[in-house]
Amino acid sequence: MASRVLASPSASAPAVEPTVVRAALDRLEGGDPVTPEDAAVLFSARGGELDQLTAIASRLRDEGLEHAGRPGVITYSKKVFLPITHLCRDRCHYCIFVETPGKLARTGKAPFLSPERILEVAEQGAALGCKEALFTLGDRPEDRWPIARAWLDEHGYASTLDYVRDMAVLVLERTGLLPHLNPGVMTWAEMQRLKPVAPSMGMMLETTSRQLWAERGGVHFGSPDKDPELRLRVLEDAGRSRIPFTTGVLLGIGEDDAERADALFSIRAAHERHGHVQETIVQNFRAKPGTAMQNESDLALQEYVAAVAVARVVLGSSARVQAPPNLTDARELRMLVRAGIDDWGGVSPLTPDHVNPERPWPQLDELARLTAEAGFELRERLTAHPHYVREGEPWIDRRVLPAVHALADASGLADEAAPVLGRPLGGVPRFAPPAVLGGEVAAILRKAERDPAGLADHEYAALLEADGAALDALAALADDVRRSTLGETATFVVNRNIDSSLLSAEARPPVPGRRGTLTVGAAGDLADEAADLGATEVCIQGAVPRELPATAYLDLVREVKRRRPGLHVHAYRPVEVADAAARLGVTRRELLLALREAGVDTVPGTGARVLDDGIRSVLSGGTELSVAEWVEHIVTAHELGLRSTATLVYGSLETSVQQVAHLRTLARIQDRTAGFTEFIAMPFLPAEAPAAVRALARPGPSVRESRALHAVARLLLSGRIDHVQVAWTKLGLGVATLLLRGGADDLGGALLDGRRRPDAGPESGLELTVDDFERLAHELGREPRQRTTTYEPVPEERTRAARLAGRSAPPPGGSVRRELPLAVAG
Repeated sequence: MASRVLASPSASAPAVEPTVVRAALDRLEGGDPVTPEDAAVLFSARGGELDQLTAIASRLRDEGLEHAGRPGVITYSKKVFLPITHLCRDRCHYCIFVETPGKLARTGKAPFLSPERILEVAEQGAALGCKEALFTLGDRPEDRWPIARAWLDEHGYASTLDYVRDMAVLVLERTGLLPHLNPGVMTWAEMQRLKPVAPSMGMMLETTSRQLWAERGGVHFGSPDKDPELRLRVLEDAGRSRIPFTTGVLLGIGEDDAERADALFSIRAAHERHGHVQETIVQNFRAKPGTAMQNESDLALQEYVAAVAVARVVLGSSARVQAPPNLTDARELRMLVRAGIDDWGGVSPLTPDHVNPERPWPQLDELARLTAEAGFELRERLTAHPHYVREGEPWIDRRVLPAVHALADASGLADEAAPVLGRPLGGVPRFAPPAVLGGEVAAILRKAERDPAGLADHEYAALLEADGAALDALAALADDVRRSTLGETATFVVNRNIDSSLLSAEARPPVPGRRGTLTVGAAGDLADEAADLGATEVCIQGAVPRELPATAYLDLVREVKRRRPGLHVHAYRPVEVADAAARLGVTRRELLLALREAGVDTVPGTGARVLDDGIRSVLSGGTELSVAEWVEHIVTAHELGLRSTATLVYGSLETSVQQVAHLRTLARIQDRTAGFTEFIAMPFLPAEAPAAVRALARPGPSVRESRALHAVARLLLSGRIDHVQVAWTKLGLGVATLLLRGGADDLGGALLDGRRRPDAGPESGLELTVDDFERLAHELGREPRQRTTTYEPVPEERTRAARLAGRSAPPPGGSVRRELPLAVAG
């Protein structure tokens, strides 16, 4: 007999006494919430206990369907199965889907399914009324098999997932089938690049048993993508990305009942955090010839039925629980219905189940008959489940949503009479460089059109040097990506800056040549005034003077929140956090925690300058944090729930290569934390730099460099950081307008001066009204939208109040509004 890590658990004799099972059932019937311990016990229910368990599961399922508005309905998706590649870098002992290059060669198969064959199958499926194209493939075969890497290189793809993305667009645009992407482990950034081309995605969790992955002989040993922690991270990232996500468990591969329960509770916990698990598949192991587990026993029927019922009990009434109908004999499907399933998953009238080729799909008429015999109506759904279809954004990307709605009825289920027709994928970039453009830049732009975030560093650096027609083409592509990501809007925030370096025990008004001071109470007055003028944010920055206790950093935030609890506090740069922590004798993490508890909502990501220690040392004279310290600060803030901006000061000493390296560092942080709200590129202004720095640095960036940098940032950060803001106070409105036509989308802040103390903000005298923002947006042909700090919409009545406040409050007597620079260094 094989070892425990290879063999499926014995199904012949439950290891738990019936009295223990009955006690767990009594607790359920009594209304107690199910625990992991009870769930593990209930897997052993047999006979009368199994009947009682399935009755409980059936009641839960029926309650959920009643609440969902479709009582007595079991759903399925009519699909085609597209095996994009049978190559894989993993070595799962039960898998028959995966093949080696040698086997592919002997059967005359290419490493990847060709676009022509993909389209042929999809067109046939559409003609039969299918509405889903299931993309299934091995994990990252190019990392293991040279033939896969060579095929991708030959066809111009950086990765298998890049090919999947292009084929999803091809299938949707040419046939109308909705892609459901099942490519295995994905990074957060990869999900962002795939979401605009597919309404849903999936990855089976399978099991949380670490033993099966880590120990030699385990079914997942030698399979890097089957690390349970990695797969749980994918499940979490899908939730953070608001992707309707299919997952599930595979039972009978060597896991024990406690591990089965742990997997189900892990799925439930992820869904409770994010609401994204659209269905949980409970799949039974079936031995397959030619695999390491070919001699193992299939999961026994009663064990499987008990597991389905436990899944329903753990996941609850609102969950969708699926059992593949081809993995159970037709006469036994009624038992799965009794166990609480409400979905059969994808069923194809055209293609086989390539993962379980020995188990043909049931005919749809037969499945409908068997479902009716169990007391339910069979209804077709789409690849995204109904409530995600009804809600639309943010669950389904706006670019693919029209294709989804074309196939849905009012309930969100499939409209079985709807024609399945190809249609353009709204907003997915289809930019082609002008024919007059030749050479390296044109080739790079064509590559970037397919995958904006997929270029090599040297290619982005080359784009940063673009000029003339090449620069125009780059800006046009970046604007297409901006449009596809965000639509035709231009956003802005109404905010007020407060310079905390002005804090003092006594407030003094400004006098010629000297700024005044503020007490904490006076700063609270400014927050009151800002809120009355329509502001949703107050931005606080500046080192608290040494003559005050460092607790003043916290006192100021508390005062603002005491006065205006709903006002968003965006406060303290990394260097100020370091100052406060040092003076209070705490760690920076502890200080950030204290700030969060005091009421800070987000933190500035300024102080980044250029993330190169040599350049930073010159620009700051050694007073700024090192790159490592800055990164640690930002990551810590994000981990504590304090999101931040991402910034770059450009045009001083750095090269285009260093600019790309800076953007790459921001991208890596975003992949890890998803904590950046926007990217802001700020030009180096020599007039604001010390004489020693001016002697070494360039005279600031040219307009050409500003255009190229903002465009490249849009491309490189695509799928990671959606918003690119223009620093209008430093660039001027003329250059800012150019950048908003070349990839940028956000106008930044109004920077209200107020009337009480206009000098209290570091950029006093630079103020735009809501009318100013709206006029600029309309000139760009975009819809102006006031936003919050975290890019949520602001109610129209709040915008109306801010608009009226701007019209009725002219600058105070004697003050002169500072002129904005019209350009930067020509």
